[in-house]
Amino acid sequence: MRKLDSIAALEAPSRELSIQRELRAYFDLTKPRIMLLLLYTGLGGMIVADHGWPSLSVTILTLFGLALSTGGSAAFNMWYDRDIDQLMKRTQNRPIPAGIVSPERALAFAVLLMVASVVLFATLVNPLSAVLSGVGAFYYAVVYTMWLKRRTPQNIVIGGGAGAFPPLIGAAAVTGHIGLPAIFLFLIIFFWTPPHFWSLALYKNEEYRRANIPMMPVVRGPMTTKVQSLVYGVVLTVSSLAMPWLTPLAWFYLPVTVALNSVFLYTLWETLREPHDSFTFARRSFFVSILYLFVLFLVLALASLV
Repeated sequence: MRKLDSIAALEAPSRELSIQRELRAYFDLTKPRIMLLLLYTGLGGMIVADHGWPSLSVTILTLFGLALSTGGSAAFNMWYDRDIDQLMKRTQNRPIPAGIVSPERALAFAVLLMVASVVLFATLVNPLSAVLSGVGAFYYAVVYTMWLKRRTPQNIVIGGGAGAFPPLIGAAAVTGHIGLPAIFLFLIIFFWTPPHFWSLALYKNEEYRRANIPMMPVVRGPMTTKVQSLVYGVVLTVSSLAMPWLTPLAWFYLPVTVALNSVFLYTLWETLREPHDSFTFARRSFFVSILYLFVLFLVLALASLV
């Protein structure tokens, strides 16, 4: 009996660690770092649309609904891409290729989150936000993941619209409609996505080639990718500088945004100029692009509050 008790005592911590590992794996299926950025832009859309802080209840419900929607579509993406994830160094340790979560459970988890998001928005926020949540999740899970990603080098360009939905959902949640400012926030993220993701694709080019994913650097080469990234950077600059003519913003928005875009365009220009076998500025432009979006939406929120 004592021997059995000892064995049970040893197995208990092991079971706890296994449960913790599995829970962490489900959390990782939602791509939490990307989710945080999407929630951040969703909150920015709420503040710009409301010209101030929305009510606490609407804010919490909207962000929770967005977390369900983005997390569910991310989990669906991991379920569908499990075959190519195991071929790429940066994705081979994801929960499904690592064998922690089965594909069937990952798919059920993804669908549950996406459906829960639509139900939450429809019952506790408003119908328009529910529709946008459903369309955004479908866009990422089906249009981008299942249709575009493996078929065209324009996958990121067209599919990038999925990541631009949070400001629309945020605006709809607080106002019940979508105005021009929210549409331009959508466009800002839409035009930001190609130079952001192509910077990553440039220095991860061999991994995408090995997985047979037609990213722009794989299909059209580094030079075409860099030129198009710079063009999208210019269009992004114009879109971000148009915001004061669409909604009341404090005076400091324009000078800060001019400086911010100048830094981003400089890194894209230097990426274009560097040799194709060097990725110093490609890496730099990737991280600058993340900082760009963070600072831009922070300035937008502050300029709307003031």
